[in-house]
Amino acid sequence: MLHPKKVGTLPVTDRDKEKQTNEIKTAIPLLEAIDIRGKTITADALLTQRNLAIYLVEQRHAHYHFTVKGNQKNLLAETAFHFDQRTCPPDHSTCDSPDHGRIETRHIWVTSTLNDYLNFPHVGQAFKIERLTQHKKSGRQSREVAYGITSKTAELASPEQILRDNRQHWCIENSCHYILDWNYDEDRSRIRTGYGPENMTRLRRFAIGIIKSKGVKSVPQKMRQLMLNTRMVFDYLKMTDNACRRSAA
Repeated sequence: MLHPKKVGTLPVTDRDKEKQTNEIKTAIPLLEAIDIRGKTITADALLTQRNLAIYLVEQRHAHYHFTVKGNQKNLLAETAFHFDQRTCPPDHSTCDSPDHGRIETRHIWVTSTLNDYLNFPHVGQAFKIERLTQHKKSGRQSREVAYGITSKTAELASPEQILRDNRQHWCIENSCHYILDWNYDEDRSRIRTGYGPENMTRLRRFAIGIIKSKGVKSVPQKMRQLMLNTRMVFDYLKMTDNACRRSAA
């Protein structure tokens, strides 16, 4: 079952009340307060919207890097068809050193030939990214393919840079949003009235920030350890006499 994601509140004109809205309607008002001129705004498929692309490029003189999925069916079909017909080697590849028991190889293909064909504003390049993952312990292999578009032309962004933009987007997604969605199951939260949703989100982010400040490798793993032992929470935060003495020593 799908659950609509409520991510913030926006003031309603001439009213004291506030209305909740989703990510699509929140994106532009949030960007209004930020200087994004010359910057690249990355977004997942939900925000691959024409009005946002026009706003970024024409009004804010920024660039976009969007993922293309099923919510833009024609855009996805046309982009995928182009790349799936190609048999040429990738334009750039990376291979990560083993991390968390897996080896990840990424390939990217880019093209400018679709710029005038795709029904989407200000396309500078379209791209396809293939991620191959090999799990060292089980030997299992997996393959993921993603498509996307960017307003950056070939003169402004090489295939290496486009792949880097894509990876940096998901670093942010995984470092915070993934933890909120999967470990706190925030999307299913039943807290919906008043300032409850906003306050709980801030508390969750505050907790994640404290754990990250300790330099742990896995925030979810440390959360599970702390959940099983209340005393460990106080020791971890140095709120007990024993913890303070060990710190002083």
